[in-house]
Amino acid sequence: MPELRIPERGLVILVGVSGSGKSTFAARHFAPTQVISSDFCRGLVADDENDQDATRDAFDVLHYIVGTRLRRGLLTVVDATNVQDRARASLIEVAREHDVLVDAIVLDVPESVAQERNRLRPDRDFGRQVVARQHRDLRKGLSRMGKRIRRVHVLQGTDEIDAATVVTERPWNDRRDLTGPFDLVGDVHGCASELRTLLGELGWDLEYDDRGRAVGAAHPEGRTAVFVGDLVDRGPDTPGVLRLVMGMVAAGSALCVSGNHEAKLVRALKGSDVRRTHGLAESLDQLEGESAEFRAAALTFMDGLISHYVLDEGRLVVAHAGLKESYHGRTSGRVRSFALYGDTTGETDEFGLPVRYPWAQEYRGRAMVVYGHTPVPETEWVNNTICLDTGVVFGGALTALRYPGKEVVSVPAEQQWFEPVRPLAPPVPERAPGTLRLEDVLTPGAPTWLSTRTGKVKVPEENAAAALEVMSRFAVDPRWLVHLPATMAPAPASREDGYLEHPEQAFDAYARAGVESVVCEEKHMGSRAIVVLARDEASAERRFGVADGSTGTVHTRTGRAFFDPTLTGRRVDGLRASCAPLFEQLATDWLVLDAELLPWSAKAEGLIREQYAAVGTAAHHALPAVQRVLDAAAGRGLEVAGLADRAARRTAGADAFRDAYAAYVRPTDGLDGVTLAPFQVLAAEGRNLAASEPHPWHLAQLGVLAGPLLTPTRHRIVDLASPDSRAAATRWWLDLTAAGGEGMVVKPAHLVDRAGKVQPGLKVRGRDYLRLVYGPDYLDSLDLLRGRDTGRKGGLAIREHRLGLESLDLLVEGEPLWRVHQAVFAVLALESEPVDPRL
Repeated sequence: MPELRIPERGLVILVGVSGSGKSTFAARHFAPTQVISSDFCRGLVADDENDQDATRDAFDVLHYIVGTRLRRGLLTVVDATNVQDRARASLIEVAREHDVLVDAIVLDVPESVAQERNRLRPDRDFGRQVVARQHRDLRKGLSRMGKRIRRVHVLQGTDEIDAATVVTERPWNDRRDLTGPFDLVGDVHGCASELRTLLGELGWDLEYDDRGRAVGAAHPEGRTAVFVGDLVDRGPDTPGVLRLVMGMVAAGSALCVSGNHEAKLVRALKGSDVRRTHGLAESLDQLEGESAEFRAAALTFMDGLISHYVLDEGRLVVAHAGLKESYHGRTSGRVRSFALYGDTTGETDEFGLPVRYPWAQEYRGRAMVVYGHTPVPETEWVNNTICLDTGVVFGGALTALRYPGKEVVSVPAEQQWFEPVRPLAPPVPERAPGTLRLEDVLTPGAPTWLSTRTGKVKVPEENAAAALEVMSRFAVDPRWLVHLPATMAPAPASREDGYLEHPEQAFDAYARAGVESVVCEEKHMGSRAIVVLARDEASAERRFGVADGSTGTVHTRTGRAFFDPTLTGRRVDGLRASCAPLFEQLATDWLVLDAELLPWSAKAEGLIREQYAAVGTAAHHALPAVQRVLDAAAGRGLEVAGLADRAARRTAGADAFRDAYAAYVRPTDGLDGVTLAPFQVLAAEGRNLAASEPHPWHLAQLGVLAGPLLTPTRHRIVDLASPDSRAAATRWWLDLTAAGGEGMVVKPAHLVDRAGKVQPGLKVRGRDYLRLVYGPDYLDSLDLLRGRDTGRKGGLAIREHRLGLESLDLLVEGEPLWRVHQAVFAVLALESEPVDPRL
C-alpha cells in the first residue's frame, strides 16, 4: 500500500489526464476546503465548469486563491490536469513566492481507461484527441518533473491509486510540540571553556569521556539547550565545542540551528574553494588534529543543521541572524539566507562588513525571536527580539537566555581570542539605508560642503532647495537612482570662418593639457539617459533592495522616468536581453550605463512644437512678407539693397533652422521607434568603470552589443601629435554634421586626474545644430558669440564629474544608499547654477 508523505502546510499539485480520477482522489484524501479545482474556478467566472473559453480567467482566480491560502500557511491541493510544464511552473512560482514546499501526485492511468471514463460523462464532449494529447504531454514531462518539485509521487494504474494513503508531515523546522523550558545559547565561536562554564552556571551536568573531554550534558530539570549557531571559527577549540554540542543533540538534550560560519566550514570541508578568512583557517587547522571519523561526523552534523526552529506552539523562533515574521516556519532558499546572514543591503560598511537592514526595529510579530550573528556589548530587547551574541571570542561574554523566564545569564571571556574587524561598541541607531535626510544636503542659512575623495564641493542653499523638490516629487524609485551624469562644456570658440565651434580648438585644448590622444564620439541628438539594469529579479533584490519584480530603470539626466512604469518595464526587459553579452563579459549581475535616448522628439515633442516649430512657422510667414515689401520699395527706386540682402539671409537661415529640428524628429508610438545609444559602462559589480577604464575600452565593450533597441555610437581615436590624424577626424566631423548630425564629443582617450583641471569631455557641435541653440540668424552674431564665457560652465562640468565619480565609488563599495544619494543630489543641485543654458 503506497504511503504518500506530503508537506503539512505546502502545495500539492495533482497531475493527470482528464478522466484519471483526480477529483475522486482529492475528495477521498483531503478536506473540501483544501482542494482548489480548475473546474470550480471556471464555474465561478463563467457559470459553467466546462467553458474552456474561461480558462485564462479561471486560472487567474485559482492562482489568487492558492496564493492566499499559502500565505496563511494552509495546505492547498490543486486539482487540474497540470500535465504541461508551464501549468506546473506557474503554480511552483506561487509556492516559491510564499516559501513553501511543493509536492506532486501523479495519477498515471492507461489512456484507454481515461477515454472510457470521459465517454460515460456527457459533460466531457471535447473529443478523444484531447485526452491523447494530454497523455503525450504527461509522458514527455514526467522525467523532468522532479527538478523543481520536492517529491513526485507517481501512482501507476487504478489499483495503486485506490490503495494509496496520504500522510502529512511537518517541516523540520516545526517543533511547536517542544514547549521547553529552554536555555538559549549565543554564538560560541570555538570558545569551549567558556561554554562549559556557562552550562555549569545554568545548572547543567557535563559528561566527559575517558580522555577528559566534554562529550555531552544533561539538565536535572529536563531543560533543553538551543544553540543559535556559529559554534565554530575564531576561537581556540572548535572541535571541543562541536564534540560537546553534537553529544547533547544526539542525546536529545539540545537543538542547534546553522550559523553562517557552519555553512562556510561545511563548504570548505567538502572541498569548495572558499576564502580562509573570519576564523575559518583556525577551524580547519584545529580539525586537522582530529581523527578522520570525528571530522566526518562533524561534517555530517553541521551539514544537517537547519535554518531555524519554531518552538513552544509558535511562541518562540530561533534563527542565527533573526527572522522576520512572514518567514517563520517557511522553507526556501531565501528564508535560509535570511536566517543565516540577515537582511543585507548588498552594501558593506567602512570595515568591509555587510550592511544589514534593522529588521528587528520593524518587527511586530507575536513570536519571540532569539538570534545572534552580530555581536553587541550587551543584550537588549527590541520589539520582542533579542540578540545573544555578546562577542565572547572578541573578549566579551558568552550569553544565554532562560526561557520562558527571560533571565539573561552571561560568563566573561577568558581572554580575547580573536581581533574583531569592527570594534565591539554600543550599537548606534542605524539610519534606513535608503533614506536621505534633510540635514545631509541642506544647511540652513549656508551652503553645504559635500566631501569627496578629491576634495569638497559646495552646494549653495538655494540650489539644494530646488533639487529637493525635484528628487522628492519627480524622481524614479530612489533605489535605482544611483548616478546622474555631469554637464559638459563646449570647446573653446573657433576663429574659423563661419564656425563657432570646431574640432581644432578641442584638440588644441587637450594638447595644451598634456593629453596625447583623444576619442571623438558621435554626439547623438537625443535625450541623455542613465540606464540601470539588474540581470534578474534576484539580483535586483540583492543589490538594489528592489523586490517588486522590477529589474531596472531608464531615467533622464535629472532623475525623472522617461516612460510610465509599464513601458519602463518593457524597455528594461529588452535592454537586459540586449546587454546579455556585457553581463557575461564583465561577470556582473548589474550594470549602470550612460547613453542617449533617440530620437530627440520622443521626449521633446512639446518643446519642438512650442518653441522651435513656433519660431520656424513665424519666420516662414513673416520673412516672405518682408521680402515682398522690400521688393516693392526697390521697384519704386528706394535704396533697400542692404535690407533685402539681410532679409534673404534671414530667410535662408529660417529654412535651415526648420531643416535642423526636422532632422531630429521621427515618428514614435510608445516604445516603437525609440532606441538607446550607449557610450559608457559606468559601473558593474565591485567596479567603478568610469574611473578605472579608458574610453576606447568602453566603446569596445559596447561594440559587441546589437539589436533593434540599440543604436551604435560611432567614434574615432585621434593622435593629437599627428596633423593627419587630426585632419581625418575633422573631415569625419564635417561629414557627420553635413548629414544632419549634432556633432561630436571629444574626450581624453586615457584616464586623467579625476580631481583635476582637464575637462572630462568637450562638445563640438555643428553649424546647423547651433542654429537651434542660438537662433536662425546666429551666424550674423559670430563675433559677439565668440566672446561667450565658457569658464563657469567648464568649472561646473568638472565639479559635477567629480560628484558623479563619487556616487559610483560609493555604489560599488557598498556604501548605504543615502550616501550615494548625497552625491547624486549634489549633481542635481548644481544643475540650477546660473550658467548660460546654451553653452
